[in-house]
Amino acid sequence: MGMSKHFAFTAAAAVVSIAYFGNAPAVNATVSSTTEQTAAAGLAEDALLTLEKSAYAAWKSKNASFWDTFLSENFVGWGTSGRLDRVSATKEYTGADCDINSYALSEAHVSPRGRQAALITYKITVDGSCGGQKIPTNSYAASVYIRDGSQWKATFHAQAAVVDPTAPVAKTVYEEAQGDGKAKRTAQDARTDILFAIERAVWEDWKDHDAKKLSALMAEDISFINIFGIYLANKAEGLKNWSGTGCDVRSVGITDALATTLSPTVGILTFKATADGTCFGQKVGPVWGSSIYVKYGDAWKWTFGINVPAHRQGAQTLRSAFCGRL
Repeated sequence: MGMSKHFAFTAAAAVVSIAYFGNAPAVNATVSSTTEQTAAAGLAEDALLTLEKSAYAAWKSKNASFWDTFLSENFVGWGTSGRLDRVSATKEYTGADCDINSYALSEAHVSPRGRQAALITYKITVDGSCGGQKIPTNSYAASVYIRDGSQWKATFHAQAAVVDPTAPVAKTVYEEAQGDGKAKRTAQDARTDILFAIERAVWEDWKDHDAKKLSALMAEDISFINIFGIYLANKAEGLKNWSGTGCDVRSVGITDALATTLSPTVGILTFKATADGTCFGQKVGPVWGSSIYVKYGDAWKWTFGINVPAHRQGAQTLRSAFCGRL
């Protein structure tokens, strides 16, 4: 996965988030988390890695028809100008202007998300260019697969180029808002309202460096990929990172949120976030975020997330010294 000029991160767009979703079932559905996790625990890591590698092969060979059966029907994600649907994503993922010499996946981790979904995270190393510009060599990526009958289909993907968070930024170009330049209202539906409220609390607690409150909003088994391409593998690493003092943020905001679920107990929220303040002495820019939630009993818990900088198409390398949760 991650196989268009946007998935591969050209020098013009160092980090781009792509996300895929399934249908939204009833909001009040509840399933035992233990049962769900156990049922999905037998997922074969090799099988999902094979699927990921097949997507990279399709990108390298410019196989446009591959995406027709690889992507789930209810796809939604981020492109260079905002969210993508399945049709526009397929167009972006053909890699028509990319020349790829080689790619390699390593450091893979697979974990279940409910009975019918699985998350895979890994490091991707690419030698190639898109649009005549060299692709960053290393990125950390995440994909979610969901069962569709007898097949696994990609329903989420995002990746972040590995960069040095302390390196000076020569030029940073952020978009002021998504799409047409105007902030959009958060979708008005019950599932979005629920996950949006939790996500907003997570960002507020990050701003306040409150590890205790963050912990209460999260499951025990979590992971995270930040905009530097740094993979935080567990809750202890995440809380230590997010409650650090590298950022001085006065306020945060979330807009244009949209939630769709993969099952009655698994949901994904995409959104745009902003923070008024600095991290490591540099101004914080807007972020496109994606978070995966799982319902434990009656409570939704944050289990995985990835944040990438929002940007304009054609912008030069997008990096900002975000700290912690960013």
